[in-house]
Amino acid sequence: MRYYISDLHFYHESLLTKMDKRGFSSCEEMHDYMVEKWNKKVRANDEVIILGDVSMGRGKPTSDMLARLNGRLSLIVGNHDTYLKDRRFDASRFEWIKPYEELSDNKRKVILSHYPIFCYNGQYRRDKEGMPKTYMLYGHVHDTQDEVLVNRFIQETRQACYLSPGDGEPRPIPCQMINCFCMFSDYTPLTLDEWIVVDGERREGIAINGE
Repeated sequence: MRYYISDLHFYHESLLTKMDKRGFSSCEEMHDYMVEKWNKKVRANDEVIILGDVSMGRGKPTSDMLARLNGRLSLIVGNHDTYLKDRRFDASRFEWIKPYEELSDNKRKVILSHYPIFCYNGQYRRDKEGMPKTYMLYGHVHDTQDEVLVNRFIQETRQACYLSPGDGEPRPIPCQMINCFCMFSDYTPLTLDEWIVVDGERREGIAINGE
């Protein structure tokens, strides 16, 4: 099984009360909760791709934290992954480390980047049933004003129509951009299909609330 998640921010104490307002009394409490949620879902042979910003800690504590997590881990590098430069970090915990990746997930293309990519490769593509063939998974913006702007872009793009070769009439652009921010999944890594459901429900709430 393959899972995705972003912006764990282990050892980032200020996020408990600022920006994310995660609400834990300490990093230790946050870490214990996140590890519990993770290991209830992920088994030893499962693959988890982290879309950046794993930890604000130094090399050794970050290695120790990752050792507590189940699964085979891979990393899309984020702007806060500076522990990678610390010689005490055990980089072998990650099966691969890349700034960007495109891969296949159950016959769908997945674009992986820490940063949201508005005009991503394949965003117009649909299968024979008219379903989107490409998904852009990102992190970085958490649940901030930047995410509000991304949401506006997605809404406007989905309302725009285009005429694809072979189509008889214009159709809306699929634009499947999904923020895999860990708080959106209660700190639990999710499959692509699970993220599609979570993202759809979140966007319905945004439309209802007019945010």
